Amino acid sequence: MSPPAAPHYWERLSGLGKGSLYGAFGDKQSLFLRVLREYDRANDRMLRTWLEQADRAIEVIRGFVTGPVRDPSGEQARRGCLLANTAMELSVSVSEVAAEARRSYASTTSVLLEAVRRSQGEGDVAPHLDPDRTARAVLAGQLGLIVLGRVGQDPATLSALAETLLDGLLPAP
Repeated sequence: MSPPAAPHYWERLSGLGKGSLYGAFGDKQSLFLRVLREYDRANDRMLRTWLEQADRAIEVIRGFVTGPVRDPSGEQARRGCLLANTAMELSVSVSEVAAEARRSYASTTSVLLEAVRRSQGEGDVAPHLDPDRTARAVLAGQLGLIVLGRVGQDPATLSALAETLLDGLLPAP
């Protein structure tokens, strides 16, 4: 289906036209921001649930870092992440996107902080590490992997980088 035909397809399928969507959500930017916020909330719920149900918190941290680079074809890495892609492209020009990215990354950092502290208590992460700085570094490292994947870095290299990142950030006691 050609891009110009897509709106007509969805109008026929859903019965909603562009005017109906904008009437319900405001303009295109408002609709997009609402979708972005819901995407962020869903990811936050998933990460929190994952940590609550995990036998060991270190597995959540490892999975968080390696998740975007696990696909051996590299397809997932090339797609990137909706929030990261949007933040890189629009944060400078759309202040609401920058604010949502900061809010979402702060929420993710709080879950990672809990995971690092728990991992320290479980004996999987060295107790001398500052949990807050470590959580922020884990997020920054994962975002770096997302960017490298987005530009087509080799999947094997991404996987090796993820392991090196984890070894450096989360040394065992």
